[in-house]
Amino acid sequence: MLMAMIHAVEPIGGGRLTRAQALRHWGNWVNLSTPLGMLVSRIGGARVRRGPRGLYLAEGYRLSFPIASAFTIGDVVITGRDWDDLLAASPDLLSHEERHSRQYFACLGLPFFPLYGLAMLWSYVRTRSVALGNAFERDAGLAEGGYL
Repeated sequence: MLMAMIHAVEPIGGGRLTRAQALRHWGNWVNLSTPLGMLVSRIGGARVRRGPRGLYLAEGYRLSFPIASAFTIGDVVITGRDWDDLLAASPDLLSHEERHSRQYFACLGLPFFPLYGLAMLWSYVRTRSVALGNAFERDAGLAEGGYL
């Protein structure tokens, strides 16, 4: 059923996955973060297609939460915009989001949510920004993620 939600289009970028990418990709299926990302995409009315490096790109997300140009759950990178337009404007964004997918794998999936929430709180207390002092965002690359 989850695979039926992915449109039959060619992957962006193509190519085979490295061992590390394949481990992350299958690990995020097993730890349930990617299935959750597929479900959130579906609830938000997004269309999902295969992307590069084992990622799934969901576009046309219609819910207003979270407030971000894109966000990642497992290996599913979700945006309300069109991926081609978004990547033309922010070519490094997908690298940033791929790092978040690695963080889901490193956190064993769903524990990422409370850990990320704590990192946001700590960042806000220190910097008055939920991102600038957030270890997860800093690790993913602040500039690539569109943070000043």
